[in-house]
Amino acid sequence: MTNILIIARKEIQEGLRNRWVLATTLLLAALALTLSFLGSAPTGNVGVNRLDVVIVSLSSLTIFLVPLIALLLSHDAIVGETERGTMLLLLSYPIGRSEVIFGKFLGHLAILAFATAIGYGAAAAALTVTGADIAGDSWRAFLSMVGSSVLLGAVFLAIGYLTSTLVSERSTAGGVAIGIWLFFVLIYDMALLGGLVAAKGQAIPALALDLLLLVNPTDAYRLLNLGSGNAGALSGMGGIAAHSGLTQPVLIGALLLWTILPLGWATVIFSRREV
Repeated sequence: MTNILIIARKEIQEGLRNRWVLATTLLLAALALTLSFLGSAPTGNVGVNRLDVVIVSLSSLTIFLVPLIALLLSHDAIVGETERGTMLLLLSYPIGRSEVIFGKFLGHLAILAFATAIGYGAAAAALTVTGADIAGDSWRAFLSMVGSSVLLGAVFLAIGYLTSTLVSERSTAGGVAIGIWLFFVLIYDMALLGGLVAAKGQAIPALALDLLLLVNPTDAYRLLNLGSGNAGALSGMGGIAAHSGLTQPVLIGALLLWTILPLGWATVIFSRREV
């Protein structure tokens, strides 16, 4: 465990030195503040809680931005160090290969969690300063959104590590990472929508719909944050959630599974790979 923490600290220090932490935090904070003030501007006329509108806006932002940041952080974590020759030096110390994977993952997750918490927290703090009346349920939904955003980032960090162990060149890892982002964030939902249109109004069995949603971690995240409460009414996801049997524990479990399986697979591959 000590070795894992040492490697995690090394990744955090490199993130600070390379300005990854600062850049990611400022980017998320700037976008969150922009969405908070622009997206919640009309709520005074319709009587909607301002924080609920922010939750919907930030959840939509998260689906596009957090997976991309996670993949950029992790896609060259293994293959990049292998190309530079630093991986061979690292493994010359009494450190197991699984400790390298988990230490790097923990360090990158800490960077992502810090940036998300500070960036999104700035939006909530700004609303509080303006004197907005925010209910307790909205605060709980906001905290749940921040936590699940970090979990979604962990999913794509794990997928990035799997990519980094499968390819042999850093440039290939970058191309594959972009392809993965496009598939899960854009292409999959477009194909799913096309399938629904092709069905010509025929109802899809609830179990099939649930499986289709769980196959894509971004859809599981979307349903988790936008499928219930005031956010569900604002986002239009409430109708899908009403016909789905997926509860919050199931969706959280799916995201955890999406993290554990790719990371475990990456560990197995890296343990057998020549450096």
